[in-house]
Amino acid sequence: MSELVFDHVTVRFRDHTAVDDVSLVVRSGTTHGLVGESGSGKSTMARVAVGLERAATGTVRLDGVDLARATGARRRVQMIFQDPFAALDPRMPVGASVAEGLLATGRKWSRADRVKRVRELLDLVHIDPGRAGERPARFSGGQRQRLTIARALAAEPAVLVADEITSALDVSVQGVVLNLLRELQAELDLTMLFISHNLAVVHYVSDDVTVLRGGRVVERGSTDSVLADPADPYTRELLRSIPVLGQPLDLEA
Repeated sequence: MSELVFDHVTVRFRDHTAVDDVSLVVRSGTTHGLVGESGSGKSTMARVAVGLERAATGTVRLDGVDLARATGARRRVQMIFQDPFAALDPRMPVGASVAEGLLATGRKWSRADRVKRVRELLDLVHIDPGRAGERPARFSGGQRQRLTIARALAAEPAVLVADEITSALDVSVQGVVLNLLRELQAELDLTMLFISHNLAVVHYVSDDVTVLRGGRVVERGSTDSVLADPADPYTRELLRSIPVLGQPLDLEA
C-alpha cells in the first residue's frame, strides 16, 4: 500500500488559476474523496497526479518520491476516466485495450502470458473473459467502465485516481461500479483518490474528504465527520444539492 501526497500544489492556465496552494494526503490503503462543483479544480488535481498537467508550484509525491522527477514511479498512479464510451477505442477488441495497460509494467510479455493476464483482469472486474475479442459497442456503459478499470489495473498501480467515474452511468449501475471499487481496494491493497461532485457517492466510498471551491480547500477531514457536521457553508450547500427522488439512492443494491 502507498501514500499519495499533494504538497502546496498550484496549477495556472493562461487566463486563470485552476488550483491554488492545495495540500492533501491520500492515506495508504484508504479512499480520499475530492469533491466540488464544476470548475472547482478537482479534475485538474487528478490530471496533475497522473502527469497530464504540470504544477506551477508544489509537488505530488508517492511514498516520498516526487512524481515529476521520477517517471518510473508515475506508472504506479493510474487513472480511470469519466466517460467509458470515449475511453475505449471502438475499433479495438476490448481484450486488446486492456492489454495496452500491460505495457506500463515495463516487462516483456509472451503472447500466452498476455492473453492469460488479460483473462485474469477481465474476471477480476466481473466481465466474462470469453468476450475479450468483442468490440466496445457490444458492452453496456457500466461494463465499459469496468473494462477501463481492468485496463488501469493492468499497469499494476499502487494508486487509482477515479475521476467522476459514475457521472456518465445510469443510477441503476452506479452501485455496481462503486461496489467493485471497494472490492478491488480490499483485495489488491489499493490507495484511491475518488473525485466527484456528488457527496452521496463520496460518502459511500471515501474514508476522508477534501472539499474544493474555486481551486482552494474550504474543508477537509474524515468523511463521516465532515458530512455529519460540515463547518463551511459551501459544504452545507453541496449537501443540500444532493437530489432525492422519492427514496434515497441505495448503493448497496
